[in-house]
Amino acid sequence: NNPPYNTGAFRFELTFSPNHPLEPPRATLRTPIYHPSVDPEGRVCQPLTAPVHWEHTTRAIQVLQDLLLQLDSPDPQCVLRPDLARELQERPEEFWRRAEEHTRLHAEPRPEPP
Repeated sequence: NNPPYNTGAFRFELTFSPNHPLEPPRATLRTPIYHPSVDPEGRVCQPLTAPVHWEHTTRAIQVLQDLLLQLDSPDPQCVLRPDLARELQERPEEFWRRAEEHTRLHAEPRPEPP
């Protein structure tokens, strides 16, 4: 919903364990993204789905909403790419410029609202 990621659409996969809801689902971005909380393989640092925080009553929609919040507002406590987190902290203008360029190059066009 927020720049620079709102200019494109990102595909992700939500994988549920056979032991769900006792075990959390796993979100994986299938579209490359320039983000400190997503590693190059698309794994997302998402505290809500960490085994230590997981509640079996958590619904899939809550996981998706949390994922969107995490992508829109990078959390400095949830880092999988320290280089990007450092860049965001030390040179935010450069980080946002690169994220915008990366989104332009890799994200899919956003679908038109109905």
